[in-house]
Amino acid sequence: MISAATRVAAVIGDPVRHSLSPLLHNAAYRALGLDWVYVAFEVPAGRAAAALDAAAALGLVGLSVTMPHKADAARRCDVLTPEADRLASVNTVTVLPGGRLEGDSTDGEGFLRSLREAGHDVAGGRVLVLGAGGAARAVAAACERAGAAVTITARRAGAARAAAAAIGVDHAPWDARPGLAAAAAFVVNATPVGMSVPGTPLPPDSLGAGQVYVELIYHPAETAMMAAAAAGGAQVVGGLGMLVHQAALQVERWTGLAAPLGPMREAAARALAAR
Repeated sequence: MISAATRVAAVIGDPVRHSLSPLLHNAAYRALGLDWVYVAFEVPAGRAAAALDAAAALGLVGLSVTMPHKADAARRCDVLTPEADRLASVNTVTVLPGGRLEGDSTDGEGFLRSLREAGHDVAGGRVLVLGAGGAARAVAAACERAGAAVTITARRAGAARAAAAAIGVDHAPWDARPGLAAAAAFVVNATPVGMSVPGTPLPPDSLGAGQVYVELIYHPAETAMMAAAAAGGAQVVGGLGMLVHQAALQVERWTGLAAPLGPMREAAARALAAR
């Protein structure tokens, strides 16, 4: 039961009402026996700094940050972790003692944890990242840090070039992706193709045995490209694991306790099954 002693955390974004973050976090707090609650605040574009100031003033535990606020939130934070500083983007804000704000990015490490959970390690492998947005950058940076050779490609050549330069990895033209995919150990789809955009981000017969295809999309649970890659003999990893692990890292950062992955994953799976 919520009381005057209940601690509050939240997610900010626009839109945000579809977010699974409240389900994930509240499942974790219940499993940990904490008198905490996690809510969603729809914050219009351009108001991230005001939202962070409010979080500090109200004594919130912290904020999860989603589009379109990740870059603005990074600029407002008083201190950034090395990963957030490298990306100039945050998805996690922690309210420190005294009201100072620390920004972090858990997307990349959440991605690596989800791969390890599925039995995969990118170290020493070639990774092709399709897309150049914030999630793509976080994944590319994490893979590079983990010892992979990373190439970014996107429909917008300038975006791919800028993302690669910021992280220190290679970029390539979008039209070169079938050949690059054939030579890669891991192919990561960080585009909306397969979710809000119909179709597949690669020709369906691009991948085969010995390769791993990873979707950042978590709804639907199986995209057309995942089905095609599996039919060709590749191993596939869906986006639900990254979603859970990036939230788990936030829970661990804020509570100091190991995140209860089972209850978090079950809460997300139930919600997705009902959509």
